[in-house]
Amino acid sequence: MSVKNAMTAEFLRSAYGGESMAHMRYLGWADKADKEGLPKIARLFRAVAYAEQVHATNHFVVLNGDVADACLTAGAVFGMKETAENLVGAIAGEEHEVDQMYPVYYEAAKFQGEKDAMRTFNFALQAEKQHAEFFRQAREHALAKKDMEFEAMLICPVCGHTVADEAPEKCPVCGVPKDKYVRF
Repeated sequence: MSVKNAMTAEFLRSAYGGESMAHMRYLGWADKADKEGLPKIARLFRAVAYAEQVHATNHFVVLNGDVADACLTAGAVFGMKETAENLVGAIAGEEHEVDQMYPVYYEAAKFQGEKDAMRTFNFALQAEKQHAEFFRQAREHALAKKDMEFEAMLICPVCGHTVADEAPEKCPVCGVPKDKYVRF
């Protein structure tokens, strides 16, 4: 795997930076949710943080030795607030990736014939849709001062596909078998 086009490489670096920041932000917000007595929302944050790590790693691998200094700009919510407010930031970030960032990155990679980048952008896009929905559900619970009602979150270690309670027989995004999903 390697990237031939500078624009796609820049988009991969940008996505790597954004996913890396989301990973760390969600871990911090998980600790906050635990302190507020919302352990399942904390578990959701940790599971999605893992999915974001999967995305960042995928983007990094596609760059395959494209070693260079890079100044990464990634829009993000900073700071620690109450969990319901942190979830507003999480929703906004995921929706930005779904509505703006990944569709543009994917189309650019497609135009430039960068199949590996197309794959990793698509993997992330599909998972971010799920993350936004889970975070919307979590926010409703947090506003009601209630925790969520799932037993486990499961993440595909290849694409970041995210489900509650039961993994599908095969990942609908990348085809990984059920037994490979990581359980939170």
